[in-house]
Amino acid sequence: MNEVFVQINLPFVFSAKQKKNLKLRKTRDAITKFLFIKDSPTKVDFAFVLGSPTLSSIEPAIELYLCNKTKWIVVSGHGPVLQGNVLTEAELFKNYAISRGVPDSRILIETRSTNTRENFEFTYDLIESQFGWKNIGKVSISGKPFHMRRAFMTACTYWPSDLMLTMLPSDHPDDPPAKTWWQTEGGRRLVLRELEAVGEYTLSGDLSII
Repeated sequence: MNEVFVQINLPFVFSAKQKKNLKLRKTRDAITKFLFIKDSPTKVDFAFVLGSPTLSSIEPAIELYLCNKTKWIVVSGHGPVLQGNVLTEAELFKNYAISRGVPDSRILIETRSTNTRENFEFTYDLIESQFGWKNIGKVSISGKPFHMRRAFMTACTYWPSDLMLTMLPSDHPDDPPAKTWWQTEGGRRLVLRELEAVGEYTLSGDLSII
């Protein structure tokens, strides 16, 4: 007599812990998808860099220049002048870019801005006087990975609406990456503060979602 075995596929049942972990993962994924934007490098009219406490923010712009994908780098940011250092973030970034092989004559700096809104607002006239916005079609924007959404939204608010924007975040191990930001206290703090800042900027009118 031949025995017949019938396989019955029962629906998988998640435990309460598994359901909670799944919801948490989906929450992290939603935050990551919203804040972190990364495009492929492409040829641009100028590479724009947001000042920050560390030099990694300018690396994508330097790579664009060295690969002949841009002829200009524009750096914006005053930042806190640290004890014993009289240079602004923009000046420090410029010096670093020069040490990497970018000519002084190909770097423009804006040294007054102290926040993201001012980065874009204060460079508007600089770009107009140097190039004329009517001659600009494509711009890359570089900064910290978690800062890319707010940078994009602010650029859309203060710069011409017909620009093509390419978001090129830094890729340094010390900059919380999209895949692992939630694994460290420092990464969680930076990302969740950034999420809060997007809401604050929008409510204050410094950027638009329309």
